Amino acid sequence: MSSNDNVVAAAGEFAATYLQANAAQWERDRYMPRAMFQHAADAGLCGLLVAQELGGRNVDFATLIQVVEKLAYTDFAAAFALVVHNNHARAISTQGSDAQIARWLPDMLAGRNVGAFLLTEPGGGSDAAHITTIAVADGDDYVLNGEKAWVTNSTHADLLNVFAQTQLGGDARGIASFQVPADSAGVQRLDAYDMIGSYAMGAGGFRFENVRVAADQLLVPPGQGFKAALAGIDIARTVVAGMCCGMLQSGLDVVMPRLLERHAFGGPLIDQQGLAWQIADVATDLAATRLLAAEAARLIDANEPAALTAAHAKKFATSVTLNGMAACMQGMGADGLKQQYPFARHLAAAKIAQYIDGTTEIQNVVISRALQEQYKDLD
Repeated sequence: MSSNDNVVAAAGEFAATYLQANAAQWERDRYMPRAMFQHAADAGLCGLLVAQELGGRNVDFATLIQVVEKLAYTDFAAAFALVVHNNHARAISTQGSDAQIARWLPDMLAGRNVGAFLLTEPGGGSDAAHITTIAVADGDDYVLNGEKAWVTNSTHADLLNVFAQTQLGGDARGIASFQVPADSAGVQRLDAYDMIGSYAMGAGGFRFENVRVAADQLLVPPGQGFKAALAGIDIARTVVAGMCCGMLQSGLDVVMPRLLERHAFGGPLIDQQGLAWQIADVATDLAATRLLAAEAARLIDANEPAALTAAHAKKFATSVTLNGMAACMQGMGADGLKQQYPFARHLAAAKIAQYIDGTTEIQNVVISRALQEQYKDLD
C-alpha cells in the first residue's frame, strides 16, 4: 500500500470510529470539538499538505479529495474544520520563514494549536479585494483594527491567519497576511453563529482593537496577500466537491438497504419506478461529481489552470448534493426525519456548502467570464 493509500485509509478509519461516535452528538449539542484536532493529529491528519521533512504527509491533491470524501461521509463540518486547519499549516510551511515554521508549525501538526483563516468581513464576503480591516505601520510593528466574520474554527482557534489592508484607502495591492495568536491583547473572540447545522465548523468571528503585531508575525507581505488568499481557492473549491461526494455516498449507503428490504405494493420499494429513478439520478450525480473533482485535482497537481474546472466542480457538486440528500431522505419515508440517520446533518451541510469558498453565484461569474473569453473573438 502506498503512502497516499495509507492516508486515505487512516481518514476512513478516523471517520468510521471517532467521527461516527461523536458527530450526531456534536450537532445536537451545537458543539465544536477542540479535542478532534488532537485525535486527528494522532491519525496523521493535521499535516496533510505539509512536506514530509517538516513532519507532514505531503499528499497530492488527487489524494486530498479522497481523504475529505472519507471524512465528510460521516461529518462535513468536521471535515471542513480539518481542511481549514491543514490549509493554515500549509501556508506556514510554504510561505513562512524558518523561524516562523519552527515557532508555529509543530503545535499545529500535533493538534495542540488550532488554525483559522480570516479573510471574510461582516460588510462583504465575495469582494475580498476590498477588505476594511487595517494594519497600520508603527515603527517595525503594525497596529491591527477591524472585524472578521464567518471564520471556521473560531470557537477554539489559537493562531489566526489574518488578512488586512496596509494602505489606507488601498486596493488589493496593499493586502498582507499576519499570524496573530488569539490570546493577543485587543483580540476579541465573538460568539459562534447559531446556524442551521454544521456546528463542528465552529463558525464565528473576531474583532481586533489596536492589536499590536510584530514584524516577525507578517507571513505574506503587502502586495502579495491578496494573491496568496486566492491562490488556494481552486484547491478549496475542489475539496468542497470531494466532500460532497462523501455525503452523496453516505446517502446512498443508508437508503439503498431500506429500498431493498422494505416491501410495499407486492414487492420491495426499489421496484417502484419513481423511487428507483430518483436514486439512480443520485448515483449518476455522484459519478459525475467524482469525475469533475478528480479532473480539477489533476490540473492542480499538474500546475495547470484549474479555476474553470474547480468552479464547475463546486457549483455542480453542491447543487446535486442538496437535491440528492433530499431524494435519499425521501426514499426513507418518514424514518428519514429521525436523527439516528445522517440526512438532517448532511442536508444542512449541503446548503452550507453552497456558500463556502465562493457562492454558487461566484462560480457562475467564473464560468461566464470563461465563456466570454472563449467566444469573444469569434465572428
